[in-house]
Amino acid sequence: MIATEVENALNKQLNAEIYSSYLYVSMAAQCKADDLDGCAAWLEAQAQEEMTHAAKFYNFIIQRGGRVKLTGIDGPQIEWETPLAVFEDTLAHEQKVSAMINDLMDIAIAQKDHATQIFLQWFVTEQVEEEESVGMVLGKVKRVKDSAQGMYLLDQELGLRKPEPLPGTTASASE
Repeated sequence: MIATEVENALNKQLNAEIYSSYLYVSMAAQCKADDLDGCAAWLEAQAQEEMTHAAKFYNFIIQRGGRVKLTGIDGPQIEWETPLAVFEDTLAHEQKVSAMINDLMDIAIAQKDHATQIFLQWFVTEQVEEEESVGMVLGKVKRVKDSAQGMYLLDQELGLRKPEPLPGTTASASE
């Protein structure tokens, strides 16, 4: 059985992962409005990945005998001035999520909940990868500065990212 404090913290993170997806969809919509379809595709893949993370928390809570508690999701920001602002906010958000995962790990350690610690280790590693990935994109956006050609090429590059299949689904034969 899962401790109430751990269950509540896992539910908070589940809802935070859903918000993350919502935020990235909003960022993608801004990029679409700015004719940056590659940036939008990258962010849409990011949004789908966040829903995969939410599904992991959902399944783990149930597996441990806990109760999933979904809460209302606040509306995310809907406008950014530049692609640079989008990716700066993306990195800041991933850093915030990393801190939340670390706090959750601290709770699991304090409760001596070894199963949750093992489960969260994947997310600790994932957040290192997330921050690195976003940091690399942000670095490229900064190097492009005000170059329309550079942004065009970067947008094309970011459009190559393909989302992972959602849990319980398989990729189509054409992929």
